[in-house]
Amino acid sequence: MRVLLAFDKFKDSFSAREAGRIVARVLREEHPDWIIELAPITDGGEGFANILTHSVRGELRQASVHGPGGEMLVAEYGMVDFDRIPVDARRYLDLPTATQSGARIAIIEMALASGLALLHPADRDPWHTTTLGTGELIRRAMEEGAAGILLGVGGSATHDLGLGALSALGFEFQTAEGARVVPPVPATWKDIVTVSGAILLGLPPLRIACDVSNPLLGEHGAAAVYGPQKGLRTDDLERVESESARMGALLTRHCDQEEALMNEPGTGAAGGIAFGLMAAAGARLLSGSDLVGAWLALESKIKQADIVITGEGRFDESSFCGKGPGTVVAQALAGRKQVHVFAGKIEAGEHEGVKLHAITPDELTPQQALLSGPENLEAAVRRIFSPSPLIR
Repeated sequence: MRVLLAFDKFKDSFSAREAGRIVARVLREEHPDWIIELAPITDGGEGFANILTHSVRGELRQASVHGPGGEMLVAEYGMVDFDRIPVDARRYLDLPTATQSGARIAIIEMALASGLALLHPADRDPWHTTTLGTGELIRRAMEEGAAGILLGVGGSATHDLGLGALSALGFEFQTAEGARVVPPVPATWKDIVTVSGAILLGLPPLRIACDVSNPLLGEHGAAAVYGPQKGLRTDDLERVESESARMGALLTRHCDQEEALMNEPGTGAAGGIAFGLMAAAGARLLSGSDLVGAWLALESKIKQADIVITGEGRFDESSFCGKGPGTVVAQALAGRKQVHVFAGKIEAGEHEGVKLHAITPDELTPQQALLSGPENLEAAVRRIFSPSPLIR
């Protein structure tokens, strides 16, 4: 029996890689003759740089950058040889600058520099958080000669339209008196009347891995949909929306772009950093799940498997809308594989051919569930896959 383990992270509990290792250990104990293959997956958030870099034998490096609250921290990023990336993923990236022999590209995970998980819940406030550190990582990659930059934007703590990142890449934001505003977080936008500067010469092409289709503004925009989880109060929504529209207009005018860019699907990703980098640096959006699938050769791995096991912290109907585990399930079902999903919470309806397993005992509080997540996953997998005449 050949089994593929393709887990995403269990948010705030344990990583995709750890989930795979737990399940692999249990299955090897229960079924020593089974062949187990691990393929941790990511949607652009936690684990993005680590998973993609390790999968092609790249190098993880570190840089000291500003965190989301302005504090200094050390963030990892990856550098990988372009010719080690699977051909399908290379085509998807479409990086003509990386075709020369020896070219390397950088893999940057926004969550490691500007992520929500870096802040204590009491400190989460999108009026005061910045993407400056993400811009510093992009600049570092440029200075190290990257021929292209792949940025994963899941799990951000920010709603600064990427202006913090742009301030690390050559832009300045000024008051009526000419004073620079650094970093340009939303709490300071009321003072900003001028945008100046330009993207640093030599910045390589930027590709943003993103699976959300939200525009920057409106009822489906960045602030309305994602602001509350970042600490935005309901009574502040109208004000931050108005200020976002004004700052977006200032940036597009300075960059000779149409204001209609703010309405483009995906520009609301990660508090609008997608918008800012598209307007100022010509960044392009890519489907994170499609790119990761091609990068990890998931389709080929699924074809070779008899059983496919995936999971994440919460599996719901939105998981089938471009997210990693949902994509794995869809491909496995298309290949008529046996499919199991393990999640802290199951909030999806029954889907033919998919066996859904909630790992959290009913009596646990949410905090207890997060703390005991690894043990809960191990117990659930052992219960389902303990030797018996039939695999349940």
